[in-house]
Amino acid sequence: MKTNMSKTDRLVRTLVAIGVALLIYFDIVSGIFAYILLALAGIFVLTSLVNFCPLYRLLGISTCSVPKKK
Repeated sequence: MKTNMSKTDRLVRTLVAIGVALLIYFDIVSGIFAYILLALAGIFVLTSLVNFCPLYRLLGISTCSVPKKK
């Protein structure tokens, strides 16, 4: 697996996952919508930890900086 996520992308995904967890913890979101958001937050955390997003791979997107050639 080749890394395709930048540090900023990983940080944003982690912050969104924390925000979702707080929404669920404080009962702002509940029911089936909470489970859907929780699953998405889990995916965000997982992809942030491994620095790879399969959806980016399918779409040909990479937020990593490209090293300059000499």
